[in-house]
Amino acid sequence: MLDTRQRATALLIAGCFFMEMLDGTIVATAAPQMAASLGTTPSSVGLVITVYLLTLAVLIPLSGWLTARFGARRIFLTAIVLFTLASAACAASDSLGPLVAMRVLQGAGGAMMVPVGRLLVLAGAARTDIPKIMAYIVWPGLMAPVVAPLLGGLLTTYAGWHWLFLVNVPLGAVAFVVARRLVAAGPTATPPPLDVPGVLLTCTGLGALTWAAHLVAETDTGWKAVAAVAVIAALALGAAARHLLRTAHPLVNLRTLDVASFRASVTGGSLFWIVVGSMPFLLPLLFQEVFGWSAVKSGAVVLFVFVGNIGIKPATTALLNRFGFRPLLLVATVGLAVTVAGCALLTAATPLAVTAALVLLGGAARSLGLTCYSTIAFSEVPPERLRDANALSATANQLGAGLGVAVATVALRLGGAVTGTPSGSCAVAFCLLGAVCLAATAGALRLRPGAGDAVRSGPASKAARASAGAAVSDSRKSE
Repeated sequence: MLDTRQRATALLIAGCFFMEMLDGTIVATAAPQMAASLGTTPSSVGLVITVYLLTLAVLIPLSGWLTARFGARRIFLTAIVLFTLASAACAASDSLGPLVAMRVLQGAGGAMMVPVGRLLVLAGAARTDIPKIMAYIVWPGLMAPVVAPLLGGLLTTYAGWHWLFLVNVPLGAVAFVVARRLVAAGPTATPPPLDVPGVLLTCTGLGALTWAAHLVAETDTGWKAVAAVAVIAALALGAAARHLLRTAHPLVNLRTLDVASFRASVTGGSLFWIVVGSMPFLLPLLFQEVFGWSAVKSGAVVLFVFVGNIGIKPATTALLNRFGFRPLLLVATVGLAVTVAGCALLTAATPLAVTAALVLLGGAARSLGLTCYSTIAFSEVPPERLRDANALSATANQLGAGLGVAVATVALRLGGAVTGTPSGSCAVAFCLLGAVCLAATAGALRLRPGAGDAVRSGPASKAARASAGAAVSDSRKSE
């Protein structure tokens, strides 16, 4: 059972996760107003979003080494302070250049804040408490992209775009005070020397991949530029993988993927995150551009995704203990695939209750799936490899979420080429994203029936726990 401190710490990390995810999406709603205020174009404001996501993707892999070097508590508190001060500086910016620079600092804080915070709460927890911990952490982060369009619109309309960043200041201050009281100072270690070639190759590859996603999302970007950056990303990431598997002390320990349940979380979870990240972009586009709804009506219906998240959340731990990971991942991935593809059948004449119900079921499926993926990731990872697994999992999740809009944009362009109509373009995009989710289903099918049972309580048998322990032992021997 989680004690009061563990529960409070999990909720603290959940609040930080919410702030990080919110800042990755909320700026898009205020692009025209920000452009007019800063004396630039709305398309240039897209750089404010991209540099934030790019910094997150590039710096998350460093979180494991920094934690080992300076201690998790110190890095976590520093990250909260950096994120909060950078948010205030963003609000004070009066031109695009300083704003972009402050967004880089804000991304640096976010890159350390959530991965290190998650490591803090997982490190001292019993395996059977991990499902509850991850349920606490996951759902607030899922809420952020859903409420961002409505919240961003309200703040921009009635308070000004500066408040998109100023709201983080009181939240960050509260988080810092609470963290100082809750988080105890843990032991520090003398880690191996920083893997400089790994840093250069990994950061270059992740940065180029994120930039390629930004170029794809820009409708006026030519395919030659996208292809050139994508090739750089592929070459750098390929070289990084080769280096990380050969060096004695890698920046990111890819050997952690030897644990089958963790590997399934990284691969299937990344695909699942792509679909989840695309929906807050596609649904408002369908409702406003195709159906002709107002922003308020569209935002209100999209909020049913959050209703689905909240509705399933109290039952996720009990469902995991009753049925196990493999059945629930199959239900979640198939359920999300069906509801996403089902959006292709929606029209302006579809009863509002039907549309809302479909969106709600999709929200429940995504909440269940991400809770399962986040939990099974650490179910069989040995304690001494938890830091490596945490950094790799956080990087994969961030990339998946960040690539969502780019994948959706490509799907829309393919749909437009096939159908030539806005409604047809959206329909094809929803179907293609449903197929991406079914690819995650294929990964779930390959899981062994007892995968992740080490963190289950109740029905999980001693034989299943012994099997999980044997899997971990085998992965250690293979190193």
